[in-house]
Amino acid sequence: MGRRFNLISATIALSIFACDFSFAQGPPQKSSGRSAGLDRHNNQFRSPGERFFQLSPEERQAFRKNAERWLRMNPEQQKLLRERYNLHRQQLKNEAEATLRQSGLRLDQNARDQFEARYLQERRRIERELREQFETKRDQELPQLNERLKKEFQSRQSAPSATSTSTPAVAVTPIR
Repeated sequence: MGRRFNLISATIALSIFACDFSFAQGPPQKSSGRSAGLDRHNNQFRSPGERFFQLSPEERQAFRKNAERWLRMNPEQQKLLRERYNLHRQQLKNEAEATLRQSGLRLDQNARDQFEARYLQERRRIERELREQFETKRDQELPQLNERLKKEFQSRQSAPSATSTSTPAVAVTPIR
């Protein structure tokens, strides 16, 4: 029963991710021909499997890792993660609405939905780029940090007081 519940939970989580991912792609590219509107609507109803294979290999790998991590979680952890996800999603939605209000645009519901989708798409792009910049900077600075620490602790290791542990250290205060 527990394994089956986890499988169902994972399927639901993967479906949510797939729907969220397709939503984050923004409005579809316009194509010539009469079927452009139909393609846009049919894309929303594709199976999660089809959407999975539309992902890049890196995105599929990340998706698999997340699914495996989800399956290892207990129900309380899954519930907490769902709540955090929903809270984050609501915050982003509120930010998109605030941005739309601040812009002064008066849009119909369809255009509002497109605006929100584009906002979320661009927001994710910006956050991904910032993460990559942060990781690059960290990767550049870590070797320097490692070398500094190595030198610092090598000098402590070679000092005679650091190797002598037979007598306890006593603080000496000068007498005046």
